[in-house]
Amino acid sequence: MPIHMIDSEIYSGAWSTDEMQAIFDDVPRTQGWLEVIAALAEAQAEVGLIPAEVAPEIRQVCRVELLSMPALRQGYQETGHSTLGLIRELKKLASPAAGEWLYYGATVQDITDTWLATALLKVWAIVWRDLRDLEGTLLALAVAHRDTPMPGRTHGQPGLPITFGFKVAVWLRELRRHIERLKEVRRRLGEGQLAGGVGSLSSFGEKGLALQERFFAKLGLRPPDIVWNTARDTQAEFIHLLALIAATIDKIGHEIYNLQRPELGEVREGFVSGTVGSITMPHKRNPEIAEHLGTLARLIRHNAACLAENLVHDHERDGRSWKAEWGLIGPTCAMTGSLLRLAKIMCANLQVDKQAMRQNLEATQGYVLSEGVMLALAQKVGKQTAHRLVYETAMAAFEAGRPLPEAILENEQITAHLSPQEIEALFDYERQLGLCPQFVDRVVQLTEADRARDEAEPGAAL
Repeated sequence: MPIHMIDSEIYSGAWSTDEMQAIFDDVPRTQGWLEVIAALAEAQAEVGLIPAEVAPEIRQVCRVELLSMPALRQGYQETGHSTLGLIRELKKLASPAAGEWLYYGATVQDITDTWLATALLKVWAIVWRDLRDLEGTLLALAVAHRDTPMPGRTHGQPGLPITFGFKVAVWLRELRRHIERLKEVRRRLGEGQLAGGVGSLSSFGEKGLALQERFFAKLGLRPPDIVWNTARDTQAEFIHLLALIAATIDKIGHEIYNLQRPELGEVREGFVSGTVGSITMPHKRNPEIAEHLGTLARLIRHNAACLAENLVHDHERDGRSWKAEWGLIGPTCAMTGSLLRLAKIMCANLQVDKQAMRQNLEATQGYVLSEGVMLALAQKVGKQTAHRLVYETAMAAFEAGRPLPEAILENEQITAHLSPQEIEALFDYERQLGLCPQFVDRVVQLTEADRARDEAEPGAAL
């Protein structure tokens, strides 16, 4: 019976994806372990550790459809051992000769860690694909809104004008840094585990290293420099990278969540006909995706923090630490898959209201353009004096509920240095965007070059 929302028949679509379920669900995970067991037997036969004739039969019985999940559960409950029940069920399927050589010399971690290495490579490929897809969507959005003015906000209040393309360009470079981090961590993923009881390969004698080479080659992995039973930094690094990615996407979602508020109304999630925001308030059109991104990201960050606890081990093996990964890594990857899928949908269907952005700028009555007035005046009287004059004028005008341009034009200390025409130009939003459009151009150029380099790098999209 499903307990976690990831496994719910009703709600799992919001918490995972079919691709992630196909990696971490009970059946595919068990089949993954069986693939490792079969590959180990074949490699052991090739180096002469087990009889050559038993390897094909071991491969033949290592099929999850031949096994009973209730029997595996009972085996675990009876023995308290993670895989002895599995070994016993496989032995029932094999001939007496082949059954004696199942799982020869290997430990639980040799099988499960090696499977985990293959699983994380699959997760890496999904995250790589989806993150670059999202980057492509945001790239087009930044180009489309290079010159779309909107209020820039600091501390939750209108500050200076920016463009929406500028805002998106900031998101773009953050995503790109995560993509570069993915490239970096990829070089540390893909190490298998075959080390025996305390990591010394004592079970396999002088053939241990040759066995590692053949075994991992069959699974598309590489041998480790040394056992990593108690060194879980690579998994922790990857999951913490997922937490960074989730935090960035949460930030994007949170921004859209806020900008969709009716009092701002600058962007909206694309509305799907039939979607219901509230069963008590029929008018509601909620930012459902943006909100759920925050839910997923919180849990991903929490799991990443918990995973860091597992870096501390006792001696040469410590089940408390690596078994905790079983409850953390799969759910974290599943939620990351859902988060990326939803983020792509949200950004691909984002509705940008240019008129609302313009109206919100104008609703500030010119106050967001005070910096330009101050800097122009500073050229005449110095920065400190200019700041004082504009500050005093702005505060008095605000208290009186007057537009700032009107108050500035009435201040003789200011108009003694700036003409009405100069002041009018300073209150033109299009002229007060700073270098926002130029920054968009720079980010677009850099991102296009980065994406071209992604395609050219051998193995980048493994």
